[in-house]
Amino acid sequence: MFLVGVVIGVTFLAGFYPALVLSGFNPMEALKNKIQAGRSSRVSLRSILVAVQFCIAQFLVIGTLVLINQMDYFKNKQLGFNKDAVITVPFPGDSISRARVNSLKDQLLQQSGIKDVSLSLYGPADNNGWNSDFNFNNSPKAVDFGATLKWADPEFFKLYDIQFLAGRPYRNTDTISGYVVNETLIHKLGITDPKQAIGKYIVVWSKNNKAQITGVVKDFNVGSLKGAIPPVLMAPWKAFYSKLNIKIQPQNVHQTLTNIEQAWNKTYPQGVYEYQFLDKTIADFYKSNEELSSLYKIFASIAIFISCLGLYGLVSFMAVQRTKEVGIRKTLGASVGNIVYLFSKEFTILIVIAFAISAPTGYYFMDQWLQDFTYKITIGPGIFIMAILASVIIAWTSVGYRAMKAALANPVKSLRSE
Repeated sequence: MFLVGVVIGVTFLAGFYPALVLSGFNPMEALKNKIQAGRSSRVSLRSILVAVQFCIAQFLVIGTLVLINQMDYFKNKQLGFNKDAVITVPFPGDSISRARVNSLKDQLLQQSGIKDVSLSLYGPADNNGWNSDFNFNNSPKAVDFGATLKWADPEFFKLYDIQFLAGRPYRNTDTISGYVVNETLIHKLGITDPKQAIGKYIVVWSKNNKAQITGVVKDFNVGSLKGAIPPVLMAPWKAFYSKLNIKIQPQNVHQTLTNIEQAWNKTYPQGVYEYQFLDKTIADFYKSNEELSSLYKIFASIAIFISCLGLYGLVSFMAVQRTKEVGIRKTLGASVGNIVYLFSKEFTILIVIAFAISAPTGYYFMDQWLQDFTYKITIGPGIFIMAILASVIIAWTSVGYRAMKAALANPVKSLRSE
C-alpha cells in the first residue's frame, strides 16, 4: 500500500506543475506560438528543480566515493597478521575427535602443498570470542578491564606471522603453560616496556590456570576494523580447540584442497567437511557495508540519470524559447562556441549552486557515518573535486547534443519562421 501511495503521489506531483502552467496559457498566443512561459522570473521553478536534482545526485556521488574509499581502506590495511592463503577447517568437538586431531595435523604437515598447521579455538580475527578479567602479578584483586581470550597452540604465531616485541611463544602443552599478551594489554596494566611484562604471573578464573607471561606480541586486529584493538590474552588449551588453521602454498591450490579434504574425511568419516579462506571470513565483517556501497552506486546512477534528463529538458526548452535570439546572434557573427556557451552558462551555474549545498551536507553526514569506525579515512578535498568534475562532465555530455544542434541551425530559417 505504501508503494502504491508513492506511485500515485509522485505521478500527481509530476503532472501538477505542467498542468498548472498549460491551463494558464492564452489560447490565441498558444496558437501563434508566442508562449513565453517562465521568462518573466529570473529564478524559475524548473531551474530550482534541476538544481535540487543535481544536489541529490552530487550528495550521493560524494557518499559513494567516501564508501568506496573506506572499503578500499579496509581491504588494504595491515591487520597485524598474514591472512593470505590460509584456510580454517572446524573439526568435531567430542573427546574422540579431539584425540584424533593431532594425527590429522601430522598427516597434513607431510603434504607438499601445506606450509603450516595450527590448532585453535578461533582464528586471529573472528566475530566470536571469549572475554574475561584476570589477576595480574599475584594480586588478590582482578584487573578492572576484560581481555579477549584466544586459545591456540604455539604454531599459531608462526603460521600467521604475528610479531613478538619481547619474549617467545609458550610451550606446546594440552593445558595452560604460559601466556602471550598484546601491547594494548600491557599498556592497560601501566607497563611501557614489553620486556618488563615477561615473567609476570597471570591467573584466569582459578589458581589452576596460573602461569607466567612468556611473550608480548604487536597489536593485531582480532575483529572488524570498526572497533579498537582490545587487550588480548593467549594460551594453549587443547580441550577448547575447535579449528584447524592451515597455510597452503600458492601453487596447485585446487589439488592441495582436495588432499586436505581426503585426509579430513579419512580421520572423521562421519563428519561434515567444510572450510573457508580466512580472507573471505574477514571480508564478511564488512558485508553490510559492501551492500550499502552497492546501493549508493545504484542510487547515485539513477539520480545522475534523472538529473541529466532534467538538464536536457531545460536546454531543449531554452533552445525553443531562444530560437530567434540564436538566429540574430549568429547573423551578427557569433560562433558555434559562443552559442554553446550561451546555453551552458545557466546549467553550469545551477550545478555550482547545487554543489555548494551538497558538499557541506555530504561532508557532515558521511563524517557522522565514519564516526562508527575506529579505523577510518579522512574526507579530503579530492573527493569533492571528483564529485564536481564528474557532475560537470556528465552535465555537459547530456546537453552537448541539444546545444550543438541549436548552434548549428540555419539562422535564416529561424529568423524567417520566428
